[in-house]
Amino acid sequence: MSNLYAVIMAGGVGSRFWPMSRKNHPKQFIDILGTGETLIQATFRRLQKIFPTDNILVVTNEDYVSLVKQQLPLIHERNILSEPNRKNTAPCIAYAAWKIYKRNPDAVMLVAPSDHVIAKEDEFYAVVDRGLKYVSHYPHLLTLGITPSRPDTGYGYIQYDTTEKLEFGVYAVKTFTEKPSTELAKQFIESGEFVWNSGMFLWSVQAILHQMEILMPEEHALFAEQASAFDTTEESKAIESIYAMVRNISIDYGVMEKSDQVYVLNADIGWSDLGTWGSLFEELTRGKKKHKNAVIGDQVMMYDTQHCIVHVPKNKLVVIQGLEGFIVAENEGVLLICKMEDEQKIKNLVNEVKIEKGEQYL
Repeated sequence: MSNLYAVIMAGGVGSRFWPMSRKNHPKQFIDILGTGETLIQATFRRLQKIFPTDNILVVTNEDYVSLVKQQLPLIHERNILSEPNRKNTAPCIAYAAWKIYKRNPDAVMLVAPSDHVIAKEDEFYAVVDRGLKYVSHYPHLLTLGITPSRPDTGYGYIQYDTTEKLEFGVYAVKTFTEKPSTELAKQFIESGEFVWNSGMFLWSVQAILHQMEILMPEEHALFAEQASAFDTTEESKAIESIYAMVRNISIDYGVMEKSDQVYVLNADIGWSDLGTWGSLFEELTRGKKKHKNAVIGDQVMMYDTQHCIVHVPKNKLVVIQGLEGFIVAENEGVLLICKMEDEQKIKNLVNEVKIEKGEQYL
């Protein structure tokens, strides 16, 4: 029996990618790069190279279970963990860890978001292999840190102890910083002591459950009391009960920022979290000239237009003239035209749409 397990977190709504990402069909289930596979399918395919298919679990919102089954037909139904409501990453990871612990208390696990891009897949496999070996030997919590290429203010940063490189290329973590200012991000990069927080983690199930017991005792107790119901007909009822009471809290805030057992493994894997239209533009124009446009759609004609991202249905004829630095996206009867520099306002625009036009456009 293999001790290697992977958990794909796939419960998010992806509202910053509206109108492509909608409540009933969020971005992890969309072929947003135009490659022929959705983001969750690409994540699953990568993980299959390392982990037995029977040991890959997906945690998602109950609204998306049918989408997971449709897009990942090889995933066993007992490995699709359905959350009754969104309570952030700590409860999601606790749920998966308890499920795995019940099946194999000696397991080590990788936790990965479903909607990230990894361009250098061979490097990813090598880094994960090293990380799995490390957490098989030590009861530490390991996070993958991404070598920063620019002072990005949209990512979290991890400061690590550069003076001592440990076994398998691992370093001790000193601090976490969430989304710094541009000035601070520049200082971080110049210091050479910081990496981006990828949101990917490796640990043994015993290590993460032990740290949750110490740092999140109330949440730990909720799961521990009901864990005997997991993988039985009572699981759904147990999870309803837990999620009615458990805090909405991230694994970073609940555990990683407080534990003294956190380490980082630096990775240069061509990573992007595809969190915004701007990051998708960067991904689609990687290696191209600065003035190039990023286009998904077969019938797009552009004139005197540069630094734009256009994402429209394949058969939609779109003619654009004289734009610079815009997002143009259409999906299911909704058209968004927005300055790329103002993309952080999209969440506010979505709230306005909800108030003015109702839920059907979200």
